[in-house]
Amino acid sequence: MAKNLVIVESPAKVKTIKKFLGTRYDVEASMGHVRDLPKSQMGIDIDHDYEPKYITIRGKGDLLAKLRKAAKAADHVYLATDPDREGEAISWHLVAALGLEPKKVQRITFNEITKNAVKASLKAPRSIDMHLVDAQQARRVLDRLVGYQISPVLWKKVKRGLSAGRVQSAALRMIARREKEIEEFVPQEFWTIEGGFAVPGQKKLLTAKLGGEGGSKLSISSGEEAEAVLKELEKQSWSVTDVKNGERRRKAPLPFTTSTLQQEAANVLGFSTSKTMRVAQQLYEGVDVAGEGTVGVITYLRTDSTRVAAEADAAARAYIRTEYGEQYIGTPISENGRGAQDAHEAIRPTDIARTPVKIKESLSRDQFRLYQLIWKRFAASRMAAAVYETVSVKIGGGKYVFAAAASKLHFAGFLDVYTPSGEEKAEDNALIRAITKDTEVKLMELRDEQHFTQPPAHFTEASLVRAMEEQGIGRPSTYAPTISTILARHYITKEQKSLFITELGEVVDGIMLQAFPQIVDEDFTANMETLLDGVAEGTIEWKTIVRNFYPDLKEEVDKANAELEEVKVGDEETDIVCENCGRNMVIKYGPHGKFLACPGFPECRNTKPYFEKAGVRCPKCGGEVVLKRSRKGRRFYGCENSPECDFMSWLLPVEEKCPKCGSYMVRKGNKIVCSENNCGYIKNI
Repeated sequence: MAKNLVIVESPAKVKTIKKFLGTRYDVEASMGHVRDLPKSQMGIDIDHDYEPKYITIRGKGDLLAKLRKAAKAADHVYLATDPDREGEAISWHLVAALGLEPKKVQRITFNEITKNAVKASLKAPRSIDMHLVDAQQARRVLDRLVGYQISPVLWKKVKRGLSAGRVQSAALRMIARREKEIEEFVPQEFWTIEGGFAVPGQKKLLTAKLGGEGGSKLSISSGEEAEAVLKELEKQSWSVTDVKNGERRRKAPLPFTTSTLQQEAANVLGFSTSKTMRVAQQLYEGVDVAGEGTVGVITYLRTDSTRVAAEADAAARAYIRTEYGEQYIGTPISENGRGAQDAHEAIRPTDIARTPVKIKESLSRDQFRLYQLIWKRFAASRMAAAVYETVSVKIGGGKYVFAAAASKLHFAGFLDVYTPSGEEKAEDNALIRAITKDTEVKLMELRDEQHFTQPPAHFTEASLVRAMEEQGIGRPSTYAPTISTILARHYITKEQKSLFITELGEVVDGIMLQAFPQIVDEDFTANMETLLDGVAEGTIEWKTIVRNFYPDLKEEVDKANAELEEVKVGDEETDIVCENCGRNMVIKYGPHGKFLACPGFPECRNTKPYFEKAGVRCPKCGGEVVLKRSRKGRRFYGCENSPECDFMSWLLPVEEKCPKCGSYMVRKGNKIVCSENNCGYIKNI
């Protein structure tokens, strides 16, 4: 009887798949990649058409020997690495590393680790897709060229240990730009007016918002303007001018892709992108379900497709029909983003009948919460739209119009299963529903309120992933590693979900922007991803991309080495004397920014925080304002007399007091603004 060997990537899959295939099949794991470019050198022969030089990864020797022995004893070898470009490349490397005979090697893929899917893949084996392999080779070579050419520039100009990457540099640029937008944002004052109208037979007043003539937005930018409008409103006579009853439908959401899963898991569960991918990997590779054994409960987790297999779609609709009724079944939908790899499916449960409640006892808390999110989203995606009954009322007087609206959920549809994060609840209002065009109303009260426009929000991991996807930067497999990398290198820091650039990140981003503007340009990075998609589709030869890219990179590197000034971030002598040994302390640079250290290290190990003077006096106690860093590296201004003085500002304060309210003022770009939010005083510098 023929003996078969199946090689997968992860040891977690071995037990699951072995159970499905029986004794005729051996299942072994490659433990990820087995060959890669060497760490100690570039590993790319630039003089010989950018030929990569792959070596066996250190520590994989014994594993490869074991796999060679198993392959030699087998009649057929099936390479079952992950169903994406990286998985295809691992299979290709396995053929080379194990010296496998082409005639007995075949590639199989499955989108879910279930008995039916694995057995079906064995009935449809194929050869290795070199277009996918070359797309992965191109990405690896481009990233190596960028990293190994630019990182030495950062070592030379800033400090050793820094690094630059193709996708991470573009992501860092996005965060840096957002920080600058927030820092320079100048709030604009505006006012809103609400009216309270008496309705016959009703105890409560109807609250309506003031708009302009014809329903246009009314712009009121100061308290004086608001006061003038209030006087005008008091003179008018009011009547109901329009009542509209309608219907609003909210479509069911699409099933999850990698990026939308990361965003929703962050918003609903508070998971980081890396945690989401780690837990999803466990659900994909297989969990021990009571009564079933080990089985993969979700489909492959790295995808930008919202496509759903016909069988899974039919099963979901049958489940909805049985559990909820015919009226809950939605119309078929399929929407894919640009460049979606349609060989993949959306992320979904492998069996819709395996409800979260049924397998809760078999899952850890995090696994259950993520599985429940995926299950509910998929079930909802096959369901009918939610239907709302809406009513809007307009009350006119002269050139002014007040408007009020309400909506009532008429048919829940998919909302019976799943409510997307950020979903606003329908606000029903019986008072509005009681009004007709003949209803007589009377203005009883007016309320004006001051507001200020708000700056753009700091990126969170979820919103950064969404922005990267919208810009076309990276692919599903790169979002989480990119964010993890720039966090680990202390280029950014995370505080209460928000991401902030650190001083080190500002230095690196500044150098990259000055010397390598193409690398940090989002459009360039997105265009590169499109070219890589072309390689995967077989329309572009991978080395063509590298040939066109490298000469420009080399020119920029040579120019940077010759022209860039060194960034002084360490070992500057100060006049602060070490209290332990009497030497003048120096400024050094650590992962979280600058600090003072004794130059007598290692004999003297004295260190202390370094505070750069801001050149202004503390508005509370008159002490010196100094630049400080939070525990996680975020910059702020505080008083040198802390903790006795608790003054603190995220923006640079100035000596000048606000002539309007007397508060201290801060710099925002080319303006000085009052620090008191409700004041609104602004002065051009």
